[in-house]
Amino acid sequence: MKAVGLTRYLPVDDPEALQDLQLSEPGPPQGRDLLVRVQAISVNPVDTKLRAPREGREESPRILGFDAAGVVDAVGPEVTAFMPGDTVYYAGDVTRPGCNAQWQWVDERLVGRQPTTLDAADAAALPLTALTAWELLFERMPLRFDDRHHAGQHLLVIGGAGGVGSIAIQLARHAGFTVIATASRDATRAWCTQMGADHVIDHRQPLLPQLQALGIDQVEVVLNLADTDHYWDAIGDLLAPQGHVGLIVEPRGALRIGDPYKAKCIGIHWEFMFARARFRTHDMIEQHRILNRVASLVDAGELRSTAHTLLGAINAANLREAHRRLEAGEVIGKLVLSGWD
Repeated sequence: MKAVGLTRYLPVDDPEALQDLQLSEPGPPQGRDLLVRVQAISVNPVDTKLRAPREGREESPRILGFDAAGVVDAVGPEVTAFMPGDTVYYAGDVTRPGCNAQWQWVDERLVGRQPTTLDAADAAALPLTALTAWELLFERMPLRFDDRHHAGQHLLVIGGAGGVGSIAIQLARHAGFTVIATASRDATRAWCTQMGADHVIDHRQPLLPQLQALGIDQVEVVLNLADTDHYWDAIGDLLAPQGHVGLIVEPRGALRIGDPYKAKCIGIHWEFMFARARFRTHDMIEQHRILNRVASLVDAGELRSTAHTLLGAINAANLREAHRRLEAGEVIGKLVLSGWD
């Protein structure tokens, strides 16, 4: 089968950083695994971090990729939710080979049915970021998705034009929040508005004065999806007492969690979408349920794909370009690749 992988950890401009490969086709799936024929993928910052230059060499090629849409070709003997021919989408498991290959084994508990209103490329843009945003908002934080419970409350998304920010804006709006997103360029500001942000402010400028200019003195929730260290003090100042901050980016140093965080009783919530698969938690099936819920919302017209740029077919050259754009901070929404040369 065709695949794209690495044996050495090299800068993205090195042609050997990611290489086109021809690998043996996988055997039949076992247990609760599906064998999925991959039709489209999207690329995430986790891919660039796992590929980043460092010492070491892989004896067998390492296959990255953690967002895919495809067709189930075969099912393991313990599978109950899918059958051959089903179209699916998923982010998968960071401890196993990824989706940058024509076929992939993936546990059914991490897989959802593909939205019927999206093609494979648009569907592949959603799983990792939708799971991250949903788990952070409605499982790590004590927030509600349904019944517009949070009407009248404010939620700030730092890094609104990124992959997670693009879907978080939509989910927060659905939950009733007034959503303020941050972006610094005309194109990213327009994208945040397109995703449903009520207001867009510039994260390169002090945040609180911009909020106050909108008549907002404090917010109940902040999602810091960009730089945990840089915005830490500012977030402490602008959060309301008993507010919540959600984090996905590991800090470079120690975070000061005393005042004002302690004085305000601010909840600090970490999200790592791969935790359930990595630790084989008892509730892995929740990712299957979330993805099915997201698919239903997409098909009902209440959520939209965050795919922004199609880079062409799945091959090493196009994947290196995707990694380059992510490392350069040039990406709006999600980068997707579809089909095999």
